[in-house]
Amino acid sequence: MGLTVSEVARSAQVNETSIYRRWGTRENLIIDALLADAAEQLPVPDSGTLRGDLIAYATALARYLTSPAGNALDRALASAGDDPAIRRLRDQYWDARYAQSSQIAARAIERGELPDTTDPRFVLEMLVAPLHFRIVLTREPLDPDLPTRIVDALLHGFVRAADPAQPERRFS
Repeated sequence: MGLTVSEVARSAQVNETSIYRRWGTRENLIIDALLADAAEQLPVPDSGTLRGDLIAYATALARYLTSPAGNALDRALASAGDDPAIRRLRDQYWDARYAQSSQIAARAIERGELPDTTDPRFVLEMLVAPLHFRIVLTREPLDPDLPTRIVDALLHGFVRAADPAQPERRFS
């Protein structure tokens, strides 16, 4: 990357020392900017149904993870190692993402689509983990229907789908 702290300082019309005081390193600055962009690119949908919200969120996440910014974030986080400042940024990002996106499950609980004992964060972890695995870790090509398949597996499970004797539950 050819980006320098002095260029950023000049563009922001601040002193370089202000940037170093806040971020410590150029890499921390870049990661913070990428995390902020990711938060902006992934709004929390409200379609009125759990399935609709989860599909919209998973689709947006898949699109983001396959974008240049998503790829840059992946590379930056992977190359950052366990730097305490990066770990703090990463934790803040995930806490904020889960706080926002957990609204999807919380609304579904209110509508009676999920039991009130449901852990909203766990629902989102179950949704995003397969996308991160497929797109980020294995770098497999993305099937356009993958977000829907993940959502349907999350909502219906695999046993029910394979066992015709089990009643099918509908999530509209």
